[in-house]
Amino acid sequence: MNEAIILAGGFGTRLSSIVKDVPKPMAEICGKPFLSYIIDFLIRYEIKRVILSVGYKWEVIKQFFGERYRNLDLVYAIEYEPLGTGGAIKNSLKYVQDTEVFILNGDTLFNIDLSTFYILHRNKNSKLSIALKKMNFTERYGAVKIDENNKIIDFSEKSQRFNILINGGVYLLNKEFFYSLATQDKFSFEKDFLEKHYKNYHFYGFPFDEYFIDIGVPEDYERAKKEIGKLGY
Repeated sequence: MNEAIILAGGFGTRLSSIVKDVPKPMAEICGKPFLSYIIDFLIRYEIKRVILSVGYKWEVIKQFFGERYRNLDLVYAIEYEPLGTGGAIKNSLKYVQDTEVFILNGDTLFNIDLSTFYILHRNKNSKLSIALKKMNFTERYGAVKIDENNKIIDFSEKSQRFNILINGGVYLLNKEFFYSLATQDKFSFEKDFLEKHYKNYHFYGFPFDEYFIDIGVPEDYERAKKEIGKLGY
């Protein structure tokens, strides 16, 4: 596995009071864009090629990173109109050379061991796997439930708050499987793909307890500025 997609096309509406005139993944953390931490994380696991799914003010991202960052190649899958997370993935998969690919959210850093995640995924012969974050308490996220074999059996709304597993925003996806079901060009990956198809196919979730940060709201963006430097990226 040497390829990854980063979904970096968000408007960052909830951060607009703090982060202005740049895409959300370009929000500055300790002197550099949040997106650079995600790419540095991927480099640790010898990812060689990253497809950046970009939309809003994508030129800002390309101007900063160019087509090569450190020792990896960057490819830009541009949304000229909003496609939703599912449409963004579909648009990006055109540039993926391998059968399978990592997918990461551009506003989230989940510091898991990608090699372990890949082994778990392969051992299940999974077509789609999600890295799940253990949360003792949350008001922001819905829960993901798995059975004793790690098969996903439910996605629930935000009614549960204590001791749950949430979607950590890191996926492993089989390209051809996705194409076989993704018939639309604009759709939500979470609502229109994961939650629509998990009962009919074996999707797997693997819990991790590593550091997780989602900069989508101002308070967590401020927390990231205090914490993320400790990760050594």
